[in-house]
Amino acid sequence: MINCIAVDDEKYALDLLIDNIRRVPFLHLVAVCKNGVEALHFLEREPIDLVFLDIQMPALNGLQLLRKLKIRPMVVIVSAFKSYALESYELDVLDYLLKPITFERFERAANKANDYYQLIHQQKESKPDYIFVNADYRLVKIDIDTILYVEGMKDYVKFFLTNSSKPIVPKLSLKMAEEMLPEDRFARIHKSYIVNGDKVVSIQKKQVQLINQVILPLSHNYQSCYSNLLTSNSTKNAG
Repeated sequence: MINCIAVDDEKYALDLLIDNIRRVPFLHLVAVCKNGVEALHFLEREPIDLVFLDIQMPALNGLQLLRKLKIRPMVVIVSAFKSYALESYELDVLDYLLKPITFERFERAANKANDYYQLIHQQKESKPDYIFVNADYRLVKIDIDTILYVEGMKDYVKFFLTNSSKPIVPKLSLKMAEEMLPEDRFARIHKSYIVNGDKVVSIQKKQVQLINQVILPLSHNYQSCYSNLLTSNSTKNAG
């Protein structure tokens, strides 16, 4: 079951969202929030898999809420406005639904979330030495140890490998790529970059140097991510 919450300040829209969620067998509605502030407080203390989120709300809108979350669950935007779509996808949302929403369209978004949820949990449970991605109209196997870094590019990512001069470019968000990789070996260092900790040569205030003389920007916003990676690597090396 996918634990989810519904967030909307309009009663009619919220009631419809609740009804749609309850019609999908694999969705479990944990909470209903009537504004962004209420949702923020809930998400800071409760682990949730999926959020159905309105954008235009008083005090704290949906996009502001996402930026405040240290750990973001899967997110499906539910909005009456097209104008926020690009900004939403830059925050790694899974889907963007325009009101009024048919159940068929809602169900497609829910199935997308379920597919992603199952993929991530299978990868975490099996902990393989490789991942599979769809690129160039085929399923491509990537050995995790060969990944140097990953660069996010809106709807796509680039996997840069130590054994190839050409990156592999699947249609994934950077968040989805991050979830596929072992968290004790990879870390987000910037809104656009994930690095393989085993390939790090040095870390400075505003940049990370990898093997092969690759230098990438280091963002203060992701300090906790690469600090955790350093701690993990130090523990492994000590062992």
